[in-house]
Amino acid sequence: MESITIKDVARLCGVGVSTVSRAMNNHPDINQETKEKIMQVIRDYNYVPNNSARNLKRTDARTIAVLIKGITNPFFSRMIKVFEEEIQKKKYSFVLQHVDNKQDEVDVAIELEKEKRLNGIVFLGGFFSHSEEKLKQIPVPFVLSTIGLVGTADKDEYASVSVDDVKESYKMTDYLIKSGHKRIAIICADNDDESIGKLRLEGYKMALHDNGIELDESIICPMKEELDGYSMENGYAVTKELLESGKEFTVIYAISDSVAIGACRAIVDAGKKVPQDYSVAGFDGLDLGTYYNPSLTTIRQPVKEMAEATIKILFDLIKKKPAENHRIFEGELIQGESVRKLN
Repeated sequence: MESITIKDVARLCGVGVSTVSRAMNNHPDINQETKEKIMQVIRDYNYVPNNSARNLKRTDARTIAVLIKGITNPFFSRMIKVFEEEIQKKKYSFVLQHVDNKQDEVDVAIELEKEKRLNGIVFLGGFFSHSEEKLKQIPVPFVLSTIGLVGTADKDEYASVSVDDVKESYKMTDYLIKSGHKRIAIICADNDDESIGKLRLEGYKMALHDNGIELDESIICPMKEELDGYSMENGYAVTKELLESGKEFTVIYAISDSVAIGACRAIVDAGKKVPQDYSVAGFDGLDLGTYYNPSLTTIRQPVKEMAEATIKILFDLIKKKPAENHRIFEGELIQGESVRKLN
């Protein structure tokens, strides 16, 4: 989207440039209705004051922002550490911005770019379903990292780094079935999820179908919206409710390791054992899962390689070098001690 000037804002509002300036500076000598109209146009068109001056200074700012949704997930802390190291190696500053689940990350990015004169942005985690028009409003290069984009946006409009969440979730579900489990409960994302949660649920459903197992909606268990997503607390709460419901299942597949560990704790607190009474599987490959007792069966994502690829692509885009805009990494099935073979 072309940048607009203060003259454009004035023309769109049918006022003078001085009136726009007074509105932006919260001057008392302006009609409230006129001020609101001006501020709405500024928001709608993402007007940036002194745009040319800012662009001249952008190269001096040397700042990269990482916008993160799902900050409670330990998986992201490992990626952030690599991001920070790689960005600092290139002599750039690093800004970490938490995005609330109810916030629009693109709107947050646009505002942060105005404030910090960013050179590039990494979107990490969360839901991401935006139109091409929306993505074009982001004024600097950006990469979606560990985000399975669901939507209609043209792949040329963004860069991404991820595993194939459908394929890897299929791999885990198929492994559980081949281990003799037919009643596989899944702790998945809530119904609003348009990203990895939706894709991992899709992989689960496909594996059941391909193995001739009928889908039972009663053991598809979304995380609780009132609790932090992808957290141990959420896994615990959902599993406690599932156990108390009396529904029949032999294994819980949680779409993140944090949720899986919460599920294990709920099983133990109910006087049962993992995997003797119920098996549990996760997704991510957290170190915590390796040292948990019993060690967690999971899909390990190659965190370091994915984080390094994210930063390489971002800097290639910033420097206008040819970039491999979409990298898909292979996950690894880790057979821990938390899944019992029934055959």
